[in-house]
Amino acid sequence: MAQGNTASESEMAAARLPIAWRDQCSSLLIPLNICRHQTNYLTWKCEDERHAYEKCQYDDYLRRMKQLVRQKKEAAELAADE
Repeated sequence: MAQGNTASESEMAAARLPIAWRDQCSSLLIPLNICRHQTNYLTWKCEDERHAYEKCQYDDYLRRMKQLVRQKKEAAELAADE
């Protein structure tokens, strides 16, 4: 699965992802969890998968913060016009 693509509902259900973790980065979380399970959660074994997932989470956070700033700016402009 490519970075940033959301996994389908059936893929997330098959991977038993909790609903709270079903977001934009779920396609990266599934292979990370598989790697973690196969390596008994040895932290140094799944570094590439973990870094890809954490970068996706960070990029999604930045996207949401930019969207929030844009919404606040639009709301302020509407309030100033009234």
